Amino acid sequence: MPPTDATAGTGPASARQDSTGPRADNADARHSPFGRFTAEDDDPDSEDTLDLQLPAGFLALRAGATAGQLGRLASWGPVATPVGSFELVPVRIDQDLPLVHRWMNDPAVADFWELAGSRKRTEEHLRAQFHGDGRCAPCVGVLDGTPMSYWEIYRADLDPLARHYPARPHDTGIHLLVGESTDRGRGTGSTLLRAVADLILDRRPACARVVAEPDLRNTPSIAAFLSAGFRFAAEIDLPGKRAALMIRDRVLRDVL
Repeated sequence: MPPTDATAGTGPASARQDSTGPRADNADARHSPFGRFTAEDDDPDSEDTLDLQLPAGFLALRAGATAGQLGRLASWGPVATPVGSFELVPVRIDQDLPLVHRWMNDPAVADFWELAGSRKRTEEHLRAQFHGDGRCAPCVGVLDGTPMSYWEIYRADLDPLARHYPARPHDTGIHLLVGESTDRGRGTGSTLLRAVADLILDRRPACARVVAEPDLRNTPSIAAFLSAGFRFAAEIDLPGKRAALMIRDRVLRDVL
């Protein structure tokens, strides 16, 4: 199956606004950080109501948390790895489509991504990653100046994946394909997975865990994640596949 769709999610319910404004004349009104709780004790048939008035600062923080979730990824820059200088470069569809399309049609890739076919199919997949509020960042991995892999860095806690495991706030997910056969089977994938996981933990202080869900049949991929410091957490059923839930914990990054 294609990697889990990273464009769906839920936003905060909009608070009801009374055109007359909050009641200011009730002596029993109680305030909380989340709004104004009014008990109309003089009316036995009335119900306690919560007039929710979120502070502007809270709304601004919430907007910042959902808009442009990974928008600064382009500024993460290159990192030194044992196999060379590596950088995640956000996908530019007009330039990168032919290359990513070729990779998707490699039989070794197509078996698990299931995106082989026309260039239009690849383009539709890439464009879908840009929909929403920036919670997914499709990237080309560039090693010593040469594009050689395709990555999707996404907010796992805001993804449909979160319905299938006990997600935590700011969990960040990785999808990866190594595009060139010459870069496979030499430990390059596991080296880059470790580098990217550490990069995420360094650049996203709120993120305590990096997660992945490779197909259980994809034993080379699972082995690469294990070599990269991820631990096998569980088997999970996802639409179209049974997956291995792999987790790299911030607190264990110096141990594994």
